[in-house]
Amino acid sequence: MTDDIATIPSEWGVFTRGATTLTDGEVLVHDWYVTGAEPEIMLRSADAAEAAQLLPQLAVFFGDRTGWHRRATDAVVTQFSEGEPEPAELDEAETDLVLATVEAYPGGDVVLHFDDSCGEHLPEGYWPAVRFDGSGSISAVTVEA
Repeated sequence: MTDDIATIPSEWGVFTRGATTLTDGEVLVHDWYVTGAEPEIMLRSADAAEAAQLLPQLAVFFGDRTGWHRRATDAVVTQFSEGEPEPAELDEAETDLVLATVEAYPGGDVVLHFDDSCGEHLPEGYWPAVRFDGSGSISAVTVEA
């Protein structure tokens, strides 16, 4: 089985190699595997065997998804607040920032990407991302476009 047609079964669905079909019909094959689940789940490797080895990282995340989500949304609010955020602000962000994508990377990092469901936290076309290192500690909070 070659990497470009390999699939990886998991408890979150079947991961297939990410691909985008351009308007002219050309197909771009990406360096990751994805599921059609919500949230989207990505294994950030082009190698099927290496990608399959990332599944335990996902199990750690999904074992406490609510806790990771809250730590991530709190980190976003704290990072971009001018002062200490109020508890109500943290609670609001936990509800308003909806988990869109979970990425697992070789080395142990997991990145959570969020959509701003109400459009009040970030400008249109931007979303927050929170990177956790292999130990589960937050290592970066960014805004992406």
